[in-house]
Amino acid sequence: MPTYVYVARDAITGRELRSTISAPNEQTAIATLLNRNLLVVSIQEKASRRTKIGGGKVPLQDLVIFTRQLATMVDAGLPLVQALQALTEQTTHKVLKEVIRDVCAKVEGGDTLAQALQKHPKVFNRLYVCMVAAGERGGLLAEILGRIATYLEDTAKLRRKVKSAMMYPAIVSVVAVLISIFLLVKVVPVFREIYAGFGAKLPGPTLFIINLSAFVQKYILLIIPIAAVIIWGIKFFLTKTPVGRNIWDYYRIRMPVFGPIAHKICLSRFARTMSSLIRAGVPILEVLQIVSQTVGNVIMEKAIKTAATDIEKGETIAGSLGKHPIFPTMIIRMISAGEQTGKVDAMLERVANFLDEEIETTLSGLTSLIEPLLIVFLGIVVGGMVICMFLPIFKMSEIINVQR
Repeated sequence: MPTYVYVARDAITGRELRSTISAPNEQTAIATLLNRNLLVVSIQEKASRRTKIGGGKVPLQDLVIFTRQLATMVDAGLPLVQALQALTEQTTHKVLKEVIRDVCAKVEGGDTLAQALQKHPKVFNRLYVCMVAAGERGGLLAEILGRIATYLEDTAKLRRKVKSAMMYPAIVSVVAVLISIFLLVKVVPVFREIYAGFGAKLPGPTLFIINLSAFVQKYILLIIPIAAVIIWGIKFFLTKTPVGRNIWDYYRIRMPVFGPIAHKICLSRFARTMSSLIRAGVPILEVLQIVSQTVGNVIMEKAIKTAATDIEKGETIAGSLGKHPIFPTMIIRMISAGEQTGKVDAMLERVANFLDEEIETTLSGLTSLIEPLLIVFLGIVVGGMVICMFLPIFKMSEIINVQR
């Protein structure tokens, strides 16, 4: 239960009091203080550990389950407060449990569900809040919650596919690095001692590996943290700074092999989000503002915001988006057909489904293609080092003749 810090005056003595009170909401706290003959001067919720926990992140799958269950309960006619109380009791995720409890208290205190959800932006993003607000205004809360759950499920499914496709190459790359470090630190020094007694000049590749091994052995305790700092710095620059994000997002969708996949993922997110918001009854300009923040690409975000300005001046959605090459002709024509028939949301949903199928097909083919390429990569890295170390043995006769 929330705790409130208040300043009040005693109605009889006029003495000022400063203290705290626990209550389900602010109105109840004020009413309780009035019953004690205290006139409230100021009152505010105390920042507590619970509030901090409620500000954390929640796994997407837990959010999907919460949304689907809430939609089912509301559709069955259960009052919203009772539905939230039931979900508070059965939710196992600690952060989400605290968030639902806080949302329930605020709804019980007179806030709308959208207003209560808006207090937790790390859990419920702007897309979620706007769709709930549209559902409450139109009396279609259960239906809208069901659509949100479906949207989140599709998002989670796509995210799982991309992660599973990238997991194998990531693991193989890490294994290759670990094997290389092991060979340089443990195996190459043994060969170095053997070759030291030959007294002959070693082949260039062998000398390079031996010198690299000596360097790694001497500075390995510095190499690892420096490499970690460099990787973190590059990641921070590319994801957290405006210049870095512009550079990364520009080239990310133009890379060979992976670029088209990244582009289609952004386009699918754009189409599905826009379809869901339009179907929920959110005004088109607000839709574009929300979509621009959820596509996950700065270049596309700028294009959408520019298109929103053009639409505000009277242009069509297809015409304004068509000015930007980042949107393929197929999507523009589908949107144009939707505008002519009054079914933009349906057309965008078809586009999103089509793109998701293409992404799945491409990822399946990419996985099959990457596997042999990774085996070749591993063979070149490890096999190359082994061959370099065995080169002097292949030229043993020359070394023996030199010694004679």
